[in-house]
Amino acid sequence: MAKRVIISGGGTGGHIFPALAIARALQSLDNTVEILFVGAKGRMEMEKVPAAGYQIIGLEIQGIQRKALWKNLTLPFKLLKSVWKARQIIKDFKPDVAVGVGGYASGPLLFAAANAGVPYLIQEQNSYAGLTNKWLAKQAAKICVAFEGMDAYFPTEKLMLTGNPIRKESVAIEGKREEAARFFGLSSNKKTILLTGGSLGAGTLNQAIRKDLQKLIDADVQLIWQTGKFYYQSIVSDLGNRIPESIKIVEFLNRMDLAYAMADVIISRAGAGTIAELCVVKKPVILVPSPNVAEDHQTKNAQSLVEKNAAILVKDADAAVNLVPNALALLQDESGALSLSKHIAKLAISDADVVIAKEIFQLMERKEAHGTR
Repeated sequence: MAKRVIISGGGTGGHIFPALAIARALQSLDNTVEILFVGAKGRMEMEKVPAAGYQIIGLEIQGIQRKALWKNLTLPFKLLKSVWKARQIIKDFKPDVAVGVGGYASGPLLFAAANAGVPYLIQEQNSYAGLTNKWLAKQAAKICVAFEGMDAYFPTEKLMLTGNPIRKESVAIEGKREEAARFFGLSSNKKTILLTGGSLGAGTLNQAIRKDLQKLIDADVQLIWQTGKFYYQSIVSDLGNRIPESIKIVEFLNRMDLAYAMADVIISRAGAGTIAELCVVKKPVILVPSPNVAEDHQTKNAQSLVEKNAAILVKDADAAVNLVPNALALLQDESGALSLSKHIAKLAISDADVVIAKEIFQLMERKEAHGTR
C-alpha cells in the first residue's frame, strides 16, 4: 500500500518553495509515495503547486486583517468551515503523515490531523515562531527548524535543526559568471550589485535605488534590479530612455542562479527562504528586513546572521539614506566582503529537504510499528 503525505500551507514563496522541495525529496527517496497539498483559496500556492505537477485542494481561510478590522468578522466562520473541510480531506485521502510549512492552511489541516490521530511535522522557516505554530507544536511529532535557539518557542525534545529547503537550481552558480554576463548583457569584469525584493517587489528597496541610481552610475557599478511586478512599469516609465546599459531592470528573475553568479554584493529582504539560499551562495549580503510581516520576524532572521558577522543589516526606515552608500562601501572593502562571505558560508545547509523527508518517513515507520496505520 502506497504511503501518503499531506503538505499544508503557503501564502508566499517562502512557504511554497520549501513545501515543493520537501515533496520532491520524498519522491526521490520513494517514487511510490502519494502527495496531496492543501492551501488557501486565492493564494499563490493554488497556482504554483499545480504548475509543479502536484494536486492541491484549497480551504476558505484567511489571516487576521490588522489594517481593516471589519474584514475579520467572517474569520470564525471561515475557520470552522476550513476545519470541517480539512477533516473531510483527511478522511478521504487517509494520510500517514501531515506536514505544515506555515501559512493560513496549516492551522486547520494540522488541527484536523491531530483529531484524526495522524502524526504531523512542522517545518518552521523563521527564527521567530508565530502564534499558530507555537499552538500546533503541542501535538506535533517533530518540529524542523532553520535557526538555533528555537527552544525558546518549542519543546526541546521535538526540535530538529535541519535548515530550510532551498531551490537547488537557483544556487547552482559555480563557474557561471561569464554565462551570467552574457545573459544580462553586462561586463564580467565590472563590480555588480544584485537587488531583489522578491516576486512582488519591495517598495523601500526600489525607492532607495531610484534615489541614488546616479551614484551607482558615477561609480561605474553594474546593477541587476529586480523590481517586482507591482513596481516594474512605473520605474521603467519614470526612467524612460535614461537607463544605461550597466543597469538591468527586470520584473522577475527567471534565472536566479545567473543573478547570484553575477553578483559581487546582494541586497535583499530577509525572508527565511531567501536567507537559506544566500548562505549557500556565499556572497556578501546587505539585508533590509520588511517591517510588514508578522511579529517583525524578518528583523529577527537578519539579526541571527548579523550576530555571526554573516550579513549587514540596514533598517527599512534608513534605506533611503544608507542603502546605496553601504553597498558601494562594501564593494570597495575587499577584506570586509571576504569576511562576510566566509561567515555566511558557515551557515549553509544544502540538504534540508532530504533530511526532512527522511524524518517524515521515520514518522511513518513509527506509526506502522505501533499498528496505527
